[in-house]
Amino acid sequence: MELTLLGTGAPTGLPRPACPCATCATARGTHARAATALLVDNALLLDLTPGAALAAARAGHSLGGVRQVLLTHPHDGPPVELPPGLPRAGRVPDGQELTLISGHRVRAVPMDSPGTGYEVTSAEGNRLLYLPPGGAPAGEGGGARPYDMVVMDAVRRPDALAGLRMRGAVDATTDVVAVHLDHDVPAGAETERRLAALGARIVPDGTTLVVGAYREVPDVPRRTLVLGGARSGKSVEAERRLAGFPGVVYVATGGRREGDREWAERIGLHRERRPGSWRTEETCELVPLLAEHGPPLLIDCLALWLTDAMDRVGAWDDEKWASGGQQALRERTAELVAAVRATRRTVVVVSNEVGSGIVPASAGSRRFRDELGRLNAAFASECEQVLLVVAGQALVLR
Repeated sequence: MELTLLGTGAPTGLPRPACPCATCATARGTHARAATALLVDNALLLDLTPGAALAAARAGHSLGGVRQVLLTHPHDGPPVELPPGLPRAGRVPDGQELTLISGHRVRAVPMDSPGTGYEVTSAEGNRLLYLPPGGAPAGEGGGARPYDMVVMDAVRRPDALAGLRMRGAVDATTDVVAVHLDHDVPAGAETERRLAALGARIVPDGTTLVVGAYREVPDVPRRTLVLGGARSGKSVEAERRLAGFPGVVYVATGGRREGDREWAERIGLHRERRPGSWRTEETCELVPLLAEHGPPLLIDCLALWLTDAMDRVGAWDDEKWASGGQQALRERTAELVAAVRATRRTVVVVSNEVGSGIVPASAGSRRFRDELGRLNAAFASECEQVLLVVAGQALVLR
Protein backbone atom coordinates (compact mmCIF):
# COMPACT_ATOMS: atom_id res chain seq x y z
CA MET A 1 0.00 0.00 0.00
CA GLU A 2 1.44 3.33 -1.12
CA LEU A 3 0.66 6.49 0.81
CA THR A 4 1.37 10.04 -0.42
CA LEU A 5 1.07 12.87 2.07
CA LEU A 6 -0.27 15.78 0.01
CA GLY A 7 -0.03 17.96 3.12
CA THR A 8 1.09 17.46 6.72
CA GLY A 9 -0.02 20.69 8.41
CA ALA A 10 -2.89 21.81 10.61
CA PRO A 11 -6.26 22.52 8.95
CA THR A 12 -5.20 26.17 8.52
CA GLY A 13 -1.77 25.17 7.24
CA LEU A 14 1.64 26.22 8.50
CA PRO A 15 2.41 29.09 8.67
CA ARG A 16 -1.00 30.24 9.80
CA PRO A 17 -2.29 33.17 7.75
CA ALA A 18 -1.26 36.51 9.28
CA CYS A 19 0.22 34.86 12.41
CA PRO A 20 3.31 36.74 13.71
CA CYS A 21 4.64 33.96 16.00
CA ALA A 22 8.23 32.73 15.74
CA THR A 23 7.26 29.30 14.39
CA CYS A 24 5.09 30.77 11.63
CA ALA A 25 7.81 33.30 10.81
CA THR A 26 10.31 30.49 10.16
CA ALA A 27 7.89 28.04 8.48
CA ARG A 28 9.06 28.82 4.98
CA GLY A 29 10.30 26.69 2.12
CA THR A 30 10.54 23.04 3.09
CA HIS A 31 9.18 23.88 6.57
CA ALA A 32 5.88 25.20 5.14
CA ARG A 33 3.04 22.68 5.28
CA ALA A 34 -0.37 22.52 3.62
CA ALA A 35 -3.37 21.10 5.46
CA THR A 36 -3.06 17.34 5.93
CA ALA A 37 -4.46 15.09 3.21
CA LEU A 38 -3.54 11.49 2.34
CA LEU A 39 -3.65 9.79 -1.06
CA VAL A 40 -3.74 5.99 -0.75
CA ASP A 41 -2.73 3.95 -3.84
CA ASN A 42 -4.11 6.75 -6.05
CA ALA A 43 -7.57 5.34 -5.27
CA LEU A 44 -8.56 6.74 -1.85
CA LEU A 45 -8.28 10.36 -0.70
CA LEU A 46 -8.47 10.98 3.05
CA ASP A 47 -9.41 14.63 3.66
CA LEU A 48 -10.06 17.04 0.83
CA THR A 49 -8.02 20.23 1.19
CA PRO A 50 -7.50 23.32 -0.96
CA GLY A 51 -5.02 22.66 -3.74
CA ALA A 52 -5.17 18.86 -3.39
CA ALA A 53 -4.98 18.27 -7.16
CA LEU A 54 -1.96 20.57 -7.52
CA ALA A 55 -0.26 18.97 -4.51
CA ALA A 56 -0.77 15.54 -6.04
CA ALA A 57 0.69 16.71 -9.35
CA ARG A 58 3.75 18.14 -7.60
CA ALA A 59 4.26 14.74 -5.94
CA GLY A 60 4.01 12.98 -9.30
CA HIS A 61 0.48 11.65 -8.84
CA SER A 62 -2.98 12.30 -10.20
CA LEU A 63 -6.38 12.34 -8.53
CA GLY A 64 -7.95 10.93 -11.69
CA GLY A 65 -8.10 7.40 -10.28
CA VAL A 66 -9.60 8.35 -6.90
CA ARG A 67 -12.79 6.37 -6.26
CA GLN A 68 -13.55 7.49 -2.70
CA VAL A 69 -13.02 10.75 -0.79
CA LEU A 70 -13.46 10.57 2.99
CA LEU A 71 -13.33 13.37 5.54
CA THR A 72 -12.07 12.94 9.10
CA HIS A 73 -13.11 16.17 10.79
CA PRO A 74 -15.48 19.13 10.42
CA HIS A 75 -14.00 21.67 8.03
CA ASP A 76 -14.47 25.31 9.01
CA GLY A 77 -14.46 28.16 6.54
CA PRO A 78 -15.66 28.25 2.94
CA PRO A 79 -16.37 24.94 1.17
CA VAL A 80 -13.40 23.38 -0.60
CA GLU A 81 -13.92 23.25 -4.34
CA LEU A 82 -14.21 19.66 -5.57
CA PRO A 83 -11.70 18.99 -8.36
CA PRO A 84 -13.33 17.76 -11.60
CA GLY A 85 -13.90 14.02 -11.73
CA LEU A 86 -13.66 13.39 -7.98
CA PRO A 87 -16.58 11.71 -6.20
CA ARG A 88 -18.38 13.70 -3.54
CA ALA A 89 -16.61 13.77 -0.17
CA GLY A 90 -18.29 12.19 2.83
CA ARG A 91 -17.77 10.60 6.22
CA VAL A 92 -18.40 6.99 7.23
CA PRO A 93 -20.47 6.42 10.40
CA ASP A 94 -18.45 5.16 13.35
CA GLY A 95 -17.84 1.42 13.29
CA GLN A 96 -19.00 0.91 9.72
CA GLU A 97 -16.77 -0.56 7.02
CA LEU A 98 -16.48 0.10 3.30
CA THR A 99 -14.98 -2.19 0.70
CA LEU A 100 -13.66 -0.23 -2.27
CA ILE A 101 -13.43 -1.47 -5.85
CA SER A 102 -9.66 -1.09 -5.48
CA GLY A 103 -9.66 -3.86 -2.86
CA HIS A 104 -9.12 -1.61 0.16
CA ARG A 105 -11.25 -2.07 3.26
CA VAL A 106 -11.93 1.11 5.23
CA ARG A 107 -13.33 1.05 8.76
CA ALA A 108 -14.45 4.20 10.58
CA VAL A 109 -12.85 4.42 14.04
CA PRO A 110 -14.77 6.35 16.76
CA MET A 111 -12.87 9.27 18.29
CA ASP A 112 -12.86 10.88 21.73
CA SER A 113 -13.40 14.28 20.07
CA PRO A 114 -15.32 15.49 17.01
CA GLY A 115 -14.07 13.65 13.95
CA THR A 116 -13.57 10.20 12.50
CA GLY A 117 -10.48 8.06 12.22
CA TYR A 118 -9.99 5.56 9.43
CA GLU A 119 -8.39 2.14 9.48
CA VAL A 120 -7.38 1.19 5.94
CA THR A 121 -6.44 -2.40 5.07
CA SER A 122 -4.95 -3.18 1.67
CA ALA A 123 -5.71 -6.29 -0.38
CA GLU A 124 -2.32 -7.62 0.81
CA GLY A 125 -3.28 -7.13 4.47
CA ASN A 126 -1.16 -4.07 5.32
CA ARG A 127 -2.86 -1.83 7.89
CA LEU A 128 -2.88 1.98 8.14
CA LEU A 129 -4.54 4.06 10.85
CA TYR A 130 -5.22 7.74 10.15
CA LEU A 131 -6.50 9.99 12.94
CA PRO A 132 -8.00 13.51 12.71
CA PRO A 133 -6.38 16.58 14.31
CA GLY A 134 -6.49 16.49 18.10
CA GLY A 135 -8.18 13.09 18.12
CA ALA A 136 -7.58 9.75 19.83
CA PRO A 137 -9.47 6.47 19.35
CA ALA A 138 -12.32 5.96 21.80
CA GLY A 139 -12.72 2.55 23.41
CA GLU A 140 -10.38 -0.40 23.53
CA GLY A 141 -10.20 -1.37 19.85
CA GLY A 142 -7.01 -1.75 17.86
CA GLY A 143 -7.20 -5.02 15.99
CA ALA A 144 -5.56 -8.38 16.36
CA ARG A 145 -2.07 -7.11 15.53
CA PRO A 146 -0.20 -3.80 15.48
CA TYR A 147 -0.72 -1.36 12.64
CA ASP A 148 2.03 -1.12 10.05
CA MET A 149 1.69 2.68 10.01
CA VAL A 150 -0.12 5.26 12.13
CA VAL A 151 -0.57 8.80 10.82
CA MET A 152 -1.72 11.05 13.65
CA ASP A 153 -1.49 14.30 15.61
CA ALA A 154 1.40 13.06 17.76
CA VAL A 155 2.47 16.57 18.81
CA ARG A 156 -0.77 17.57 20.51
CA ARG A 157 -1.96 14.08 21.48
CA PRO A 158 1.00 12.00 22.68
CA ASP A 159 -1.46 10.39 25.09
CA ALA A 160 -3.27 8.95 22.05
CA LEU A 161 -0.02 7.27 21.04
CA ALA A 162 0.38 5.97 24.60
CA GLY A 163 -3.14 4.52 24.43
CA LEU A 164 -2.41 2.77 21.14
CA ARG A 165 0.75 1.28 22.63
CA MET A 166 -1.13 0.10 25.70
CA ARG A 167 -3.69 -1.71 23.49
CA GLY A 168 -0.99 -3.34 21.36
CA ALA A 169 -2.03 -1.36 18.28
CA VAL A 170 1.43 0.24 18.07
CA ASP A 171 4.67 -1.60 18.74
CA ALA A 172 8.37 -1.08 18.03
CA THR A 173 7.87 -1.88 14.33
CA THR A 174 5.00 0.55 13.70
CA ASP A 175 5.92 3.57 11.60
CA VAL A 176 4.35 6.57 13.41
CA VAL A 177 4.15 9.68 11.23
CA ALA A 178 3.13 13.00 12.77
CA VAL A 179 0.75 15.23 10.80
CA HIS A 180 -1.66 18.13 11.47
CA LEU A 181 1.47 20.10 12.44
CA ASP A 182 0.68 23.54 13.82
CA HIS A 183 2.72 26.24 15.51
CA ASP A 184 2.61 24.51 18.91
CA VAL A 185 6.30 23.61 18.74
CA PRO A 186 9.25 25.09 16.88
CA ALA A 187 9.68 23.99 13.30
CA GLY A 188 12.57 21.93 12.01
CA ALA A 189 15.11 20.09 14.13
CA GLU A 190 13.43 20.73 17.50
CA THR A 191 10.16 19.16 16.36
CA GLU A 192 12.06 16.22 14.90
CA ARG A 193 13.94 15.72 18.20
CA ARG A 194 10.78 15.79 20.31
CA LEU A 195 8.98 13.36 18.04
CA ALA A 196 11.95 11.01 17.86
CA ALA A 197 11.79 10.73 21.66
CA LEU A 198 8.21 9.48 21.22
CA GLY A 199 9.18 7.01 18.50
CA ALA A 200 7.58 9.13 15.76
CA ARG A 201 8.80 11.17 12.80
CA ILE A 202 7.81 13.91 10.38
CA VAL A 203 8.18 14.02 6.61
CA PRO A 204 7.88 16.89 4.10
CA ASP A 205 4.71 17.51 2.12
CA GLY A 206 4.59 15.38 -1.00
CA THR A 207 6.43 12.41 0.53
CA THR A 208 5.36 8.95 -0.65
CA LEU A 209 5.66 6.09 1.85
CA VAL A 210 5.11 2.36 1.47
CA VAL A 211 2.92 1.03 4.28
CA GLY A 212 4.38 -2.19 5.64
CA ALA A 213 7.83 -1.71 4.12
CA TYR A 214 10.69 -2.25 6.56
CA ARG A 215 12.37 0.87 7.87
CA GLU A 216 14.29 1.76 10.97
CA VAL A 217 11.96 3.45 13.43
CA PRO A 218 13.34 6.38 15.46
CA ASP A 219 15.79 5.13 18.06
CA VAL A 220 14.27 6.03 21.44
CA PRO A 221 17.11 6.39 23.97
CA ARG A 222 16.72 3.89 26.81
CA ARG A 223 18.52 6.05 29.40
CA THR A 224 18.29 9.84 29.33
CA LEU A 225 19.63 12.43 31.77
CA VAL A 226 17.95 15.85 31.70
CA LEU A 227 19.97 18.60 33.40
CA GLY A 228 18.99 22.20 34.07
CA GLY A 229 18.84 25.02 36.56
CA ALA A 230 15.91 26.09 38.68
CA ARG A 231 12.73 26.68 36.65
CA SER A 232 14.59 25.92 33.43
CA GLY A 233 11.90 23.55 32.17
CA LYS A 234 13.87 20.36 32.78
CA SER A 235 10.97 18.49 34.41
CA VAL A 236 8.62 19.44 31.56
CA GLU A 237 11.20 18.21 29.05
CA ALA A 238 11.56 14.92 30.92
CA GLU A 239 7.78 14.40 31.09
CA ARG A 240 7.41 15.24 27.41
CA ARG A 241 9.86 12.48 26.46
CA LEU A 242 7.63 9.79 28.00
CA ALA A 243 4.21 11.28 27.19
CA GLY A 244 3.68 8.77 24.38
CA PHE A 245 4.23 5.70 26.57
CA PRO A 246 1.68 4.02 28.86
CA GLY A 247 2.04 3.08 32.52
CA VAL A 248 5.03 5.28 33.30
CA VAL A 249 6.21 5.14 36.93
CA TYR A 250 6.98 8.64 38.20
CA VAL A 251 9.54 8.36 40.99
CA ALA A 252 9.45 11.42 43.27
CA THR A 253 12.60 11.50 45.40
CA GLY A 254 11.55 14.59 47.33
CA GLY A 255 8.70 13.03 49.26
CA ARG A 256 6.35 15.21 51.29
CA ARG A 257 7.19 18.01 53.68
CA GLU A 258 4.62 18.52 56.39
CA GLY A 259 3.57 22.15 56.81
CA ASP A 260 5.47 23.38 53.71
CA ARG A 261 2.77 24.99 51.55
CA GLU A 262 5.16 26.09 48.79
CA TRP A 263 6.49 22.52 48.43
CA ALA A 264 2.93 21.15 48.33
CA GLU A 265 2.07 23.61 45.54
CA ARG A 266 5.09 22.44 43.52
CA ILE A 267 4.05 18.81 43.89
CA GLY A 268 0.49 19.71 42.87
CA LEU A 269 1.63 21.42 39.68
CA HIS A 270 3.75 18.41 38.73
CA ARG A 271 0.84 16.04 39.31
CA GLU A 272 -1.54 18.13 37.20
CA ARG A 273 0.88 17.95 34.25
CA ARG A 274 1.27 14.17 34.37
CA PRO A 275 -1.05 11.83 32.43
CA GLY A 276 -3.65 10.06 34.55
CA SER A 277 -2.30 6.65 33.51
CA TRP A 278 1.05 7.30 35.21
CA ARG A 279 1.75 5.88 38.68
CA THR A 280 3.68 7.79 41.36
CA GLU A 281 6.13 6.33 43.84
CA GLU A 282 7.71 8.52 46.53
CA THR A 283 11.03 6.90 47.36
CA CYS A 284 14.79 7.32 47.28
CA GLU A 285 15.35 3.57 46.95
CA LEU A 286 16.14 3.70 43.25
CA VAL A 287 18.36 0.62 42.90
CA PRO A 288 15.52 -1.95 43.36
CA LEU A 289 13.34 -0.08 40.86
CA LEU A 290 16.11 -0.04 38.28
CA ALA A 291 16.70 -3.75 38.77
CA GLU A 292 13.05 -4.66 38.15
CA HIS A 293 11.47 -5.23 34.76
CA GLY A 294 8.56 -2.94 34.04
CA PRO A 295 7.30 0.22 32.35
CA PRO A 296 9.45 3.35 31.88
CA LEU A 297 10.72 5.22 34.93
CA LEU A 298 10.82 9.00 35.27
CA ILE A 299 13.02 9.91 38.24
CA ASP A 300 12.75 13.49 39.50
CA CYS A 301 15.28 14.28 40.76
CA LEU A 302 18.90 13.24 41.47
CA ALA A 303 19.60 16.34 43.57
CA LEU A 304 16.94 15.36 46.09
CA TRP A 305 18.17 11.75 46.03
CA LEU A 306 21.67 13.04 46.85
CA THR A 307 20.31 15.19 49.67
CA ASP A 308 18.75 12.09 51.22
CA ALA A 309 21.95 10.07 50.69
CA MET A 310 24.05 12.77 52.37
CA ASP A 311 21.60 12.90 55.27
CA ARG A 312 21.99 9.15 55.78
CA VAL A 313 25.80 9.26 56.01
CA GLY A 314 26.01 12.49 58.00
CA ALA A 315 27.81 14.26 55.16
CA TRP A 316 26.85 17.74 56.36
CA ASP A 317 29.04 17.34 59.46
CA ASP A 318 32.77 17.82 58.76
CA GLU A 319 33.80 15.27 61.38
CA LYS A 320 31.41 12.55 60.18
CA TRP A 321 32.36 13.28 56.59
CA ALA A 322 36.06 12.79 57.29
CA SER A 323 35.58 9.69 59.46
CA GLY A 324 33.66 7.56 56.99
CA GLY A 325 30.84 9.65 55.58
CA GLN A 326 32.66 10.39 52.35
CA GLN A 327 33.43 6.72 51.72
CA ALA A 328 29.86 5.70 52.54
CA LEU A 329 28.45 8.26 50.10
CA ARG A 330 30.85 7.14 47.36
CA GLU A 331 29.66 3.55 47.82
CA ARG A 332 26.00 4.56 47.68
CA THR A 333 26.42 6.64 44.50
CA ALA A 334 28.53 3.90 42.88
CA GLU A 335 25.73 1.43 43.59
CA LEU A 336 23.22 3.74 41.89
CA VAL A 337 25.41 4.29 38.84
CA ALA A 338 25.97 0.52 38.51
CA ALA A 339 22.20 -0.02 38.66
CA VAL A 340 21.69 2.47 35.84
CA ARG A 341 24.31 0.69 33.77
CA ALA A 342 22.60 -2.68 34.27
CA THR A 343 18.96 -1.64 33.97
CA ARG A 344 16.82 -2.88 31.09
CA ARG A 345 14.07 -0.34 31.71
CA THR A 346 13.55 2.89 29.83
CA VAL A 347 14.68 5.60 32.26
CA VAL A 348 14.51 9.40 32.14
CA VAL A 349 16.23 11.11 35.06
CA VAL A 350 16.12 14.80 36.03
CA SER A 351 18.93 16.53 37.87
CA ASN A 352 19.93 20.07 38.80
CA GLU A 353 22.93 21.77 37.29
CA VAL A 354 24.26 23.82 40.22
CA GLY A 355 27.94 24.24 39.37
CA SER A 356 27.57 27.40 37.30
CA GLY A 357 26.41 29.75 40.07
CA ILE A 358 28.14 31.46 42.95
CA VAL A 359 30.37 29.50 45.32
CA PRO A 360 28.26 28.49 48.38
CA ALA A 361 29.24 30.10 51.67
CA SER A 362 29.15 26.97 53.87
CA ALA A 363 31.32 23.86 53.70
CA GLY A 364 28.26 21.59 53.62
CA SER A 365 26.73 23.44 50.66
CA ARG A 366 30.02 23.35 48.77
CA ARG A 367 30.24 19.64 49.47
CA PHE A 368 26.73 19.12 48.06
CA ARG A 369 27.57 21.13 44.93
CA ASP A 370 30.72 19.10 44.32
CA GLU A 371 29.08 15.73 44.97
CA LEU A 372 26.14 16.53 42.70
CA GLY A 373 28.56 17.51 39.94
CA ARG A 374 30.35 14.18 40.33
CA LEU A 375 27.08 12.24 40.43
CA ASN A 376 25.76 14.00 37.29
CA ALA A 377 28.98 13.23 35.42
CA ALA A 378 28.96 9.56 36.45
CA PHE A 379 25.27 9.21 35.62
CA ALA A 380 25.70 10.90 32.24
CA SER A 381 28.43 8.44 31.28
CA GLU A 382 25.85 5.62 31.52
CA CYS A 383 23.14 7.36 29.46
CA GLU A 384 22.56 7.17 25.72
CA GLN A 385 21.31 10.76 25.69
CA VAL A 386 22.10 13.78 27.86
CA LEU A 387 20.21 17.08 27.59
CA LEU A 388 20.82 20.49 29.13
CA VAL A 389 17.70 22.65 29.42
CA VAL A 390 18.23 26.42 29.41
CA ALA A 391 15.26 28.84 29.34
CA GLY A 392 12.99 26.01 28.24
CA GLN A 393 15.25 25.08 25.32
CA ALA A 394 16.82 21.62 25.31
CA LEU A 395 20.42 21.38 24.14
CA VAL A 396 21.58 17.89 23.20
CA LEU A 397 24.94 17.23 24.87
CA ARG A 398 25.01 13.59 23.80
